[in-house]
Amino acid sequence: MSWPSRPRPIWGSGVPFIRELLEPIMKTEVLAPEEFTGEVIGDLNARQGKIEQITSTGAVQVLTASVPLSKMFGYSTALRSVTHGRGTFTMQFSHYDRA
Repeated sequence: MSWPSRPRPIWGSGVPFIRELLEPIMKTEVLAPEEFTGEVIGDLNARQGKIEQITSTGAVQVLTASVPLSKMFGYSTALRSVTHGRGTFTMQFSHYDRA
């Protein structure tokens, strides 16, 4: 089997090619005391987050949101600042979406 001397362009082969920029979306879970819920929601909205669920477990609110990864850099410091050091969060990859 011989290799072609030059690569064939993909756009001439009948394969549809759609050029889109995708960004990773992270599923984020924030645990914060009840009195800081409004500030945490405001900060997530400012980071283009979509709040999916808010549940209460005692005096702690658990917020579940989808947030672009590029907007989550520095969130740890911002969350500590907003909640006076009493909030925590976790995030894991959820899916890719258009940028």
